[in-house]
Amino acid sequence: MALKKNPKADIKSKYRTVLEISLALSLLLLIVAFKYFPHIETQALEVDAAQELVDVEDIVNTKQENLPPPPPKPPIPIEAPSDDDLEDIEIADTELDEEAEVAPPPPPPQKEEEEVSVEFFLAVEEMPEPIGGIQGIQEKIVYPEIAKRAGVQGRVFIKAFVDESGTVQKAEVIKGIGAGCDEAAISAVMKTKFKPGKQRGKPVRVQVSIPILFKLN
Repeated sequence: MALKKNPKADIKSKYRTVLEISLALSLLLLIVAFKYFPHIETQALEVDAAQELVDVEDIVNTKQENLPPPPPKPPIPIEAPSDDDLEDIEIADTELDEEAEVAPPPPPPQKEEEEVSVEFFLAVEEMPEPIGGIQGIQEKIVYPEIAKRAGVQGRVFIKAFVDESGTVQKAEVIKGIGAGCDEAAISAVMKTKFKPGKQRGKPVRVQVSIPILFKLN
């Protein structure tokens, strides 16, 4: 069952009546205004200002003159050689002897056998370990004098290629700090003997990363 509004609370109940009364009052005011005020006097506004005269000058169009190109530079005279300076040139005999024996051309040089790159494992069951540990490598470090003067410190990472006997075949810098420290780290690693890495109990070639610290006391 729909609820009915209370007539006292219904705002729109007198909306139509109020609108009609408002329109009637507005129309009545307009009629009264036109009846008692038919004419509205207006006054013209006079402005006293001196008229300025503007002189317009004719602007002459300028023409860009094309200048002739500069004359070419005179050639530098070159002294011709005299007849006394010319030497007699002897032309060798160009006739071919068909009966002469010609030696066969030399054989082409043999290509050097390409070195077969030896594969090194990246990870094995037992990784190579430097004999004496990292401290043993640190003891072989010769701190460069230029690095000491410049106050260069940091950690150098070296990649060492260790063979089956524990000897370092090659060393490369992964991340260096410069000032001669990279070369000193490679030299120390190359002088270090390693415990070889093993895979299934058998020594194998392995590449290992070694961090070396350079620190000033």
